[in-house]
Amino acid sequence: MRPSPMMPICILHYSLKQVLVERCIDCVRQFLKVLDGGRIGVAAMGVGLAQGALDQALAYARQRHAFGQPISKFQAIAGKLADMSCEIEASRLLVYRAAREKDLDRDFSLTAAQAKLKTGRLAVRCAEESLQIHGGYGFIEDFPIARFYRDAKILTIGEGTDEVQQMVIARGLGA
Repeated sequence: MRPSPMMPICILHYSLKQVLVERCIDCVRQFLKVLDGGRIGVAAMGVGLAQGALDQALAYARQRHAFGQPISKFQAIAGKLADMSCEIEASRLLVYRAAREKDLDRDFSLTAAQAKLKTGRLAVRCAEESLQIHGGYGFIEDFPIARFYRDAKILTIGEGTDEVQQMVIARGLGA
C-alpha cells in the first residue's frame, strides 16, 4: 500500500494551520495583557474622579451653612465624607499594588481587574454622595460635581464592564 500523493499537501496544510492557531493564541494573549494595563489606567481615573468628588463635597460642606454652622459639622454629612475618604485611600492602594505588580513583570491580571472593578464603582458612589451633599445645586452646570456625576458611569464600562471584571477576578481566583 502506498501513501496518497496528497499526503505532503495535507501535512503542510496541517502545519500551517497549527502555526496560525499558535500565532492567534499569542495575539490574544498580547491583547489581553494590553487590556490589563489599560485597566490600571482606568482604575487610576476612578480614584481621581472619586477624590475630586470628595474634594468638591468637602469644600461645599464647609462653606454651606444651615442652623448657624457649616453642614460639614452635621453627623450625617461628616459620616459620608469620612466613608468616602476611607474607601478612596483603600482603592488608591489597590491601584498602586496593580501598577507595582505590572512594573515588576508579575502577573497583574487579577489585581488590575480588582482595582478597576472597585474604583469604577467607587467613583459612581462618591459622585452620588457628593451630589447628595450638594443637594439641588449638584445638578447645576456651574458646579463640577454635575460633570463628575455624568463622567463616573463610563468607568464601570470602559476596559471591560463590571461583569467582565467579575469573570476575570473569579478566573484569577481559580473559580
